[in-house]
Amino acid sequence: MNTPFPFDGMLVFAFLSLLLLIGVGLRATVGFFQRFLVPSCLIGGVLGLGVLHTGIIDFDTATIEALAYHFFNISFISVGLTRDENNNRKVAQPSPFKGPAWMALLQGLTFPMQAIVGGLLVVLLGAFGLHLFPTFGFLAPLGFNEGPGQALSIGKVWEGVGFSDAATIGLTFAAIGYFCAFFIGVPLVNRGIRKGQATFGPSQLPRDFVVGVLDPDGKSESAGRLTLHSGNVETLAFQTALVGMVYGATYGIIAWIGHWLPADAAKILWGFFFFFGLGVALLVKWGMQRLRIGHLADGGIQRRITGWSVDFLIVATVAAIQLKIVWDYILPIGLIALVNAVLTTALVVWFGRRLSAYNLERTAAIYGVVTGTVSCGLLLLRIVDPDFKTPAAYELAVMNVMALPVVGGCTVLVNGPLWWGWSLWMTLLVFAAVIAAALILLKVLGFLGGGSPAPSENVRS
Repeated sequence: MNTPFPFDGMLVFAFLSLLLLIGVGLRATVGFFQRFLVPSCLIGGVLGLGVLHTGIIDFDTATIEALAYHFFNISFISVGLTRDENNNRKVAQPSPFKGPAWMALLQGLTFPMQAIVGGLLVVLLGAFGLHLFPTFGFLAPLGFNEGPGQALSIGKVWEGVGFSDAATIGLTFAAIGYFCAFFIGVPLVNRGIRKGQATFGPSQLPRDFVVGVLDPDGKSESAGRLTLHSGNVETLAFQTALVGMVYGATYGIIAWIGHWLPADAAKILWGFFFFFGLGVALLVKWGMQRLRIGHLADGGIQRRITGWSVDFLIVATVAAIQLKIVWDYILPIGLIALVNAVLTTALVVWFGRRLSAYNLERTAAIYGVVTGTVSCGLLLLRIVDPDFKTPAAYELAVMNVMALPVVGGCTVLVNGPLWWGWSLWMTLLVFAAVIAAALILLKVLGFLGGGSPAPSENVRS
């Protein structure tokens, strides 16, 4: 059909919207999804994956991947624009540093561990005649530890330097990580609650949390506040305009830097659009605060923009997985994912048991992060701490800042063989050094002690 305007992008958005709405309905009615607290976006993404492969609806996968890439960048920009707001809620908080430091160091252990596992299995499979691109195994930590956005962004750039189908492989690892977060993480948390490891004791989850739909007669959180008069401009339009302005500025900065770099390095730079976007957003927020107009960027609405973009990101990334490509690489993907799932679970649980307080809450939070995203960590935390009475939620927020040098550094290191011509063994050796540094810091900070089987007893009293 000939139309006066291009509709491709909007039709894909409409398709993703329908998938998300169906996911909401299934979460609200199907007990299986409620039992494992599977988010609507993941349900919709899996449904879209099936629909697209039946041929009933024919959308270009590249268009879906492009939308996912932009949703991912928007999520980081809105995070950078979100104002820090003190909600004055008092929680038991033994230390403002140790909890976030433990979580950040766990990321400093799991990311390089997952990379080393992936790299070693690539070498092993190569010895048996299955030769893979050198950075194939590094898509595992990008998918598990950083989520679908990074896996897609960097995978797509790697395709431009010779790694065929890297984006789909990265998205597959990210999807497997999500399944680990919910189908391993939820039972682990429930097991801890049954054993009495929850700080404030086991409690039944509220129905709205289980079904995913709020009671119309219940009390609900405000989505944000108006910062401009609607007779002048709609506040939501202003908030999204801030995001758009930062997006455009980031594009210009990367294009300018890329002009001075070799072609291959310039291509890889686009995989870090989210990082540059976050930096520009933080500068804009700082500038607004200096001009005493920081209050115009409402934290509540910016958080809604972040959540909106992440939900659509997950729907799009899961739906965009190409099963034929997954089948072609089923052995290396399955083997790398299985070993990493087992080792990541064992490592997080082992270190969690050695904490002196809030063992289960902190373990649940960081497990969701290193197998999915921060939102997965918050979801697992809400199972054990529905009212966020422990400091774990606050620590998770601070951890994002503390872990930035570690995670950002590791994200750069996975490009070592492409940027600096490192051998795979050299890159794995550097990742091993990161693990050693993290272990030393865990020891120095006292996180390798014996822990307490009932860490919450002194809190209850």
